Amino acid sequence: MNETAAAHPDKQIQLWFQDEARFGQQGTVCRVWAECGSRPRRIKQIGYRWLYLFGSVCPQNGQTHACLLPWANTEVMNQYLQDFSTNLAADVHALLVMDGAGWHHPKALSIPENVTVLLLPPYSPELNPPELLWREMRQKHMSNLVYADEDELWAAVEAGWMALTADPAAIRKLADYPYILSARTYLN
Repeated sequence: MNETAAAHPDKQIQLWFQDEARFGQQGTVCRVWAECGSRPRRIKQIGYRWLYLFGSVCPQNGQTHACLLPWANTEVMNQYLQDFSTNLAADVHALLVMDGAGWHHPKALSIPENVTVLLLPPYSPELNPPELLWREMRQKHMSNLVYADEDELWAAVEAGWMALTADPAAIRKLADYPYILSARTYLN
């Protein structure tokens, strides 16, 4: 973060974390309240339509950014980065932390000038705050549901994301991991 700040002295550096999640007709089955001793039945769809939610979160202020897209690859990731970049304030440079997915390699990406990419160590989803956002979405907004078609699935994912991210304070509480908080304290 210090290197990014030194390279962009006239900008405010914001630490963002990015990930993508696949949501589909197969949905999520989660726990429900039921009478003790009973075995409640829940529906589980077995369709094969999928959507990808590319999302980023800034744990410091609870801001989020997302794009719902029909697939995940380098071309789509480039589109997401451009959209993310244009939604940053003019005086902000984002240090965007992401995992090492095949479409995240910086050599293949067109990284905007107001974004610096930092890759997480391999196999470390526990370090990436959006992973908790996906869990919350699946458990609280997308579980035990059936979607008639792709349009209904699309609407459900949009509604779930909007409901989840409506409260920046809740997002901060969810996404501001202790290691992120200590790193920000050390750098300030």
